[in-house]
Amino acid sequence: MSNAALFSSIAREYANFRPGYPTELFAWLAQAVPAHDAAWDCGCGSGQASVPLAAYFARVHATDVSPEQIAAAKPHPKVTYAVAPAEDSGLADGSVDLVTVGQALHWFDIDAFYAEARRVARPRAVLAVWTYPRPQFADPELDRLLFDFYSREVGPYWPPDRRHVDAHYRTLSFPFEQLEHPAFSLSFEWTLEQVLGYVSSWSATARYRKALGRDPLPLLAGSLRTRWPGEGATALILMPIVLLAARLA
Repeated sequence: MSNAALFSSIAREYANFRPGYPTELFAWLAQAVPAHDAAWDCGCGSGQASVPLAAYFARVHATDVSPEQIAAAKPHPKVTYAVAPAEDSGLADGSVDLVTVGQALHWFDIDAFYAEARRVARPRAVLAVWTYPRPQFADPELDRLLFDFYSREVGPYWPPDRRHVDAHYRTLSFPFEQLEHPAFSLSFEWTLEQVLGYVSSWSATARYRKALGRDPLPLLAGSLRTRWPGEGATALILMPIVLLAARLA
């Protein structure tokens, strides 16, 4: 499956269940750039970063290769959504103060994207890319069960580029002098239904369904229920954010 087809098939799940990012991350990005006229959120999905960026920038250009993801994106008066590949944004030369990529860099043609980011960047603009590896339950037994599903049940269906997320992006080229930044992370108290909704948005889940013609989520639900604290109860999930940031010029 192409990247567009892969995420088009789970656009609704992505919009409904993918988590946002820490408010502190966007505040830090805003203070790191010299101006706040325009930002480009590349690989925007359904706008998980695009809308928060609009609190700090006069205009946010949000692009994704999937028309279905763009159709499912949350509207905002300062955000302009468009279908475009990361390597050919359609933006003018020297037109943005910030380029962001949330949980998507590993899908790109990296060198071509970096060239495009340099082209559209204004002087001293910042490039910020981030990912979150597999979420972890605070409860060790719940986490073991989730990891077993992640690695064994749907593990063979992860696209090859997923390895970069598991490696915390250390395996991706980032040929820039990095900016120092604080540590960022997310934590959630999720119900079992929220966990299952989030897992339904995984690319591996979509590929499993396509390959086998059945849904793997009942397997995960049955497994987690053996340890879940109770009907309607929540469990703590932790998501560290891996951020790479640098000036483009």
